Amino acid sequence: MKFIDEVVIDVAAGHGGRGCVSFRREKYIPKGGPDGGDGGHGGNVRIHTSHRLRTLHQFRFKRQFQAASGGHGQGSQKTGKNGQDLIIEVPPGTVIRDRQTDEIIHDCVTPGETFVVAKGGRGGRGNRRFATSTNRAPRHAQPGEPGETRSLKLDLKLLADIGIIGFPNAGKSTLIRRISSARPKVADYPFTTINPVLGVVSPETGEPFVVADIPGLIQGAHQGAGLGTRFLRHVERTRVLLHLVDASEIDADDPLSGYRAINSELAGFNPELAEKNQVVVLNKMDLPDSKTRAEAFIRAAGNLPVIKISAATGKGVAQLVNKLNEIVNSGKHFNGN
Repeated sequence: MKFIDEVVIDVAAGHGGRGCVSFRREKYIPKGGPDGGDGGHGGNVRIHTSHRLRTLHQFRFKRQFQAASGGHGQGSQKTGKNGQDLIIEVPPGTVIRDRQTDEIIHDCVTPGETFVVAKGGRGGRGNRRFATSTNRAPRHAQPGEPGETRSLKLDLKLLADIGIIGFPNAGKSTLIRRISSARPKVADYPFTTINPVLGVVSPETGEPFVVADIPGLIQGAHQGAGLGTRFLRHVERTRVLLHLVDASEIDADDPLSGYRAINSELAGFNPELAEKNQVVVLNKMDLPDSKTRAEAFIRAAGNLPVIKISAATGKGVAQLVNKLNEIVNSGKHFNGN
């Protein structure tokens, strides 16, 4: 299934029904008078945050939405039926914007919440509403009001406790497979993962937490290089960043070059991302030369806390999960081994 995290849809609320012009005419009742009923109100368009959804895939082929219009008023003071509201479901993390102004209308965070994005038109009043002492037989009624129409931009930003970042082939997919039930594709070439992947980690103690494999980070990503800004937006929602470094690829002359490059991309996209709490993890410690290169990284990092693991063999992964669990479930900052 194609991962869709940005889409434009057009919504239209229902029109109000027109009021009725009618007069009561019954045998033996000489003074019937006007009895035209009001039109019904048009249906609203509502956005509902559903925990059942993970992407905006349902908008791939359908992007026009119309709520039902209200029924017209009838004689005998019968009010037209109100139009049924149209409910559009979106996954948690969806930001609703007005396409013309780019103004944020609503940020869909809590599953189960519902809000109106387009209001239905009011029904017109029937002629009985216009009867007065001087005009006892009004022969006019109101038309219904048109429903509101809007063009909306839906922007999905994944909700996760831990966001795994790093260069392609740092081992992010292997790690998320190791610590959760998620099964992203794993292969020996860059950009194996082209869609964000969510996984739930169940530690021995504490509440389960959600990790997200954020693909596509290379130098120039914040300017659109590689998969670029398409996935950087998802980093904004994560509480903690797990910065995964391929120990076998650490530059012996400048061990921190890759680490700084990723952080530079984060800051270039959104300066607040550079301030997020990070857990720095050196991966692929099972490969030749990784130990020597990792030691060079740790020396260059100074007081920067670092955890060493091998996602492929599982060595050190349990300790990493415990540290992540401590951070997520206690709210503490990472303070070293």
